[in-house]
Amino acid sequence: MKVLVLYRPHSEHARRVEEFLHDLQGQHDVDQSKLQTLDVDSREGIAAASIYDAVSVPAIIVTDNAGGYIQSWIGEELPLMRDVAAYVYGG
Repeated sequence: MKVLVLYRPHSEHARRVEEFLHDLQGQHDVDQSKLQTLDVDSREGIAAASIYDAVSVPAIIVTDNAGGYIQSWIGEELPLMRDVAAYVYGG
């Protein structure tokens, strides 16, 4: 499974998202290759937001290795790190 993170790097929520990702990697030893971050205003970010119906940011989306939707958390309330890590290692 993979984790896709859509956010705006130069926004009010950027620091919180970046700290979340740093802590997720450190505390739960999540492999960097399983995390993909995208600027929601980039071409790839716009496409991903459209595919996964992410109407607000930040958005954390869990997919299978083929890109199929599994779970998402959209909006200001970030999920618990252990919940995200469970998807990465549970699948």
